[in-house]
Amino acid sequence: MTPAGRAAILAAALALAACAPTTRVILLPLGNGRPAAVDVSTPQGSTALDTPYATADVGSGGRLTTGVTDAQSVQKRYGDVLEKLPAPQHFTLYFTTGTSDLTPESHAQLQGILEQATARPGGEIFVTGHADRVGGSAANDALSLKRAEAIRDMLIGLGFDPVRIIASGRGDREPLEPTRDQVSEPKNRRVEIEVR
Repeated sequence: MTPAGRAAILAAALALAACAPTTRVILLPLGNGRPAAVDVSTPQGSTALDTPYATADVGSGGRLTTGVTDAQSVQKRYGDVLEKLPAPQHFTLYFTTGTSDLTPESHAQLQGILEQATARPGGEIFVTGHADRVGGSAANDALSLKRAEAIRDMLIGLGFDPVRIIASGRGDREPLEPTRDQVSEPKNRRVEIEVR
């Protein structure tokens, strides 16, 4: 399986040598084509990696050095690690119109999602909220984030580590069912959950 299909971020500890970094972070492209980004911070500074195959090497004392690699180099060096990573799992939950209230069918799935996430050592949950095209863009941005945060809070309430869950909203920008403005579409009132 290709790196893009496995993980968004590869953080590999390297052998300690005189000139080698103690840690290297490589931002891998997401398999679904969505943008990815990660901030790398040390006491000496921070940097944002926001393009595929951008790298940040953390040297002794926390010194950061940025660079770029490529898919072939990552596969050659880390292919065996990438093959052992479990594939991400995806879930979709749906909401009632104009609210952050789950439909009863979606609410029933929460415990199973939590079980999948906690079964992975160090597992993370990424929750992305969406809205249909009813209402304005600003309102839909706020509603989609509210939906993602509601799911995050529910999963934390069920016992998931809050440090390992990220919520974001995409408004009405990524509909499952494209519609005209002010058209209510149940498939677009959703959160997408990725468990890594």
